[in-house]
Amino acid sequence: MGARRALHFVFKVADRAQTVRFYREVLGMRVLRHEEFEEGCKATCNGPYDGKWSKTMVGYGPEDDHFVAELTYNYGVGDYRLGNDFLGVTVVSHQAVSNAKKLAWPLKETSGGIYLVEAPGGYKFYLEDRESPKPDPVLKVTLAVSSLPKSVAFWSKLLGMKIYQEDESQQRVLLGYAEDQCKLELQGIGQAVDHGTAFGRIAFSCPKEQLLDIEALMKKENQKILTPFVSLDTPGKATVQVVILADPDGHEICFVGDEGFRELSKVDPNGGKLLDEAMTADKSNEWFAKRNIAKPSA
Repeated sequence: MGARRALHFVFKVADRAQTVRFYREVLGMRVLRHEEFEEGCKATCNGPYDGKWSKTMVGYGPEDDHFVAELTYNYGVGDYRLGNDFLGVTVVSHQAVSNAKKLAWPLKETSGGIYLVEAPGGYKFYLEDRESPKPDPVLKVTLAVSSLPKSVAFWSKLLGMKIYQEDESQQRVLLGYAEDQCKLELQGIGQAVDHGTAFGRIAFSCPKEQLLDIEALMKKENQKILTPFVSLDTPGKATVQVVILADPDGHEICFVGDEGFRELSKVDPNGGKLLDEAMTADKSNEWFAKRNIAKPSA
């Protein structure tokens, strides 16, 4: 099996300005690229919405060697309902803890040197108050699962992830594709997983020629394919090929061809400026306010 990489997690955001402030000023990430779209994505990257939306990639460094966040903003959606599916992202950063304290951003110590902080929308981040020994301080993404053995079998046997840690007493398993990459932690919760309307998506890259093999394997094993092999265009940028899957609990998984994605994901030095201009030009809140109606909930 050719090398696979953990790429990013997709968050649906309703308050783009405050969300961007959190990632920039609390976590200390930077905008890597920003793109605006007039209609919904063929692979439902922005969720099941057809209208205007934007995608902002934020992280601690280039997407080639950092796990980043993809912030999707639908102009016509006012809020999303959280489920119990997403349990948090763990980041190793003394600076992020310091930033949160300085900004008086709500911070709760959950155990020695580990702090819980929430992004707008309620997404949880766990900050380890120490210097990261690795260039990428994003340590892991934790997702809830209803049956840990079933989920581990899916991710390890079908998707080829290596098991790094197992804690049967805590119903936790840590998996990944390489030691130096962000890991996926599965947490058994002993009940059905509810994705709400804020459900995210975790993305990985693989050699392009593996995409059809992954799709064929999912069909053979009677697993769910949300979007069969498709090409996605980004105006003025590279075209990529993807396959979108769902794990046994319905967590969305995107596999994208590595070659095209490396071209698409190059850092845009104007990304921050493009985002700031888009936020300034966004009059959607005013449009709804003038009509005395609230932005619809997802």
